[in-house]
Amino acid sequence: MSFTLQDKIKIALALDELGVDYIEGGWPYSNPKDYEFFKAVKNYSFTAKLAAFGSTRRKGVKPHEDESLNSIVKADVPTAVIFGKSWTLHVEKVLETTWEENLAMITESVEYLRQHGMEVIYDAEHFYQGYREDPEKALESIEAAWRAGARVIVLADTNGGTLPHEVYEITTEVKRRFPNMQLGAHMHNDSGCAVANTVMAVAAGARHVQGTINGIGERTGNADLTAVLPNLALKMGHKVLRGREIAKLREVSQLVYEALGVQPNPYQPYVGHFAFAHKGGVHAAAVLKVPKAYEHIEPQAVGNKRTFIVSEVAGSASLALKAAEELGISLDKRQEAVRKALEEIKQLERAGYSFDTAPASAVLILLKHLGLYQERFRLREWRVMTGPTATSYAVVKVAIGDEEKLEAGEGVGPVHAVDTALRKVFTSAFPQLLGIQLTDYRVVLPTIVKSTESIVRVTVEFTNGQKRWRTVGVSSNVVEASIKALVDAYDFAIQTHHTTTNQPNNQQQ
Repeated sequence: MSFTLQDKIKIALALDELGVDYIEGGWPYSNPKDYEFFKAVKNYSFTAKLAAFGSTRRKGVKPHEDESLNSIVKADVPTAVIFGKSWTLHVEKVLETTWEENLAMITESVEYLRQHGMEVIYDAEHFYQGYREDPEKALESIEAAWRAGARVIVLADTNGGTLPHEVYEITTEVKRRFPNMQLGAHMHNDSGCAVANTVMAVAAGARHVQGTINGIGERTGNADLTAVLPNLALKMGHKVLRGREIAKLREVSQLVYEALGVQPNPYQPYVGHFAFAHKGGVHAAAVLKVPKAYEHIEPQAVGNKRTFIVSEVAGSASLALKAAEELGISLDKRQEAVRKALEEIKQLERAGYSFDTAPASAVLILLKHLGLYQERFRLREWRVMTGPTATSYAVVKVAIGDEEKLEAGEGVGPVHAVDTALRKVFTSAFPQLLGIQLTDYRVVLPTIVKSTESIVRVTVEFTNGQKRWRTVGVSSNVVEASIKALVDAYDFAIQTHHTTTNQPNNQQQ
């Protein structure tokens, strides 16, 4: 993954607004873009301390002659984050030097940066691995950095292989040996424990935490701050940010995904779309009465919201709550219209539909049973032409009122061509659709595979910049399934533009 310079600046400003203490901007010696970042941020004001990253001096080189150390000084920021070796394996086999030289590299590097007025945070690389192999030498390495003037000693699980109980035991022992040493935690996720390891390190006495938004990092990632921060603040009572900015957490998470061009993980703890989603009817009914019955925190605390999933295992309460969420109307789950809508949804799911991730299609069904649905168009016909080239052509005929509109579209593949033709029709007739965009398109086989005759399920996601909605279509024809999903998506945008102000006469507030 790689950020542009402008993306890095945008993310740094968002992190500062979030209220973190330090923003590590990169390794200025490693690439020109990181060096340019430190020049560019001079034009902005930060409350957080900016930090430049790098390594201790090379073996056999004086600190003032080391290009990496000097690049940190030239970055002209208040804080340096440097890493050094704690594991004899790395000293002997990777650096190919003596333990005494390794200690000198650590000591002299910290002292050199301190002489240039910089605060130094020392990352003890592979500390937990080194401690398991030779505890005394690992402890000797961090003591060297501390006595040289490092303000924080960060214990790093660099290969991500340490388990939470080991992190707690080792960190506790370090704190016992050096009670005045300010300890930090830097965890990787190779064993799936980066967040848990961070929490355990803090429980053992660490007070400086390193991580990344969404857990982005090499291999399987680093500790995900979108989980670490609320765990420490909301579960353990620590003050982790400057104020109450933790409510901005989901917003920052989305910003980073957008900068990467990656779809957000809907199952991500705290900030994911489904983090506070309720599917089972029993769950939904209970949440309606007492939210904390099935929610470990209030969704708003991290900038998220409660979501109700409509499916064959959900009850009428889920459907009523989904209506309240999407349409802003209050319904009684005992209404006949709600019951009939749920019956239709269950019947469609037996045919291969799934409304878990496509709730907008379920809302359209509910609108029809409530008498709120207004047929604003009807797709009369469609034709697709495709051949040996990448280009496909489509023609659609849509009735809008008493008028029939015929439009053609050209695209990369048949679905793109049809969507192009449909978009021409709908945006000309319904100007409110001009700003919406397709953001996701997925095809799955929901039933038994029958070669090329298999039923396919298509799910599409659209956004208008403020909200997202997903719809679904099922058919043995992938183009037809796609058209069903696309038509529902456009229809949902049209219907919800009008229905939120028209509530059914038989609703119960």
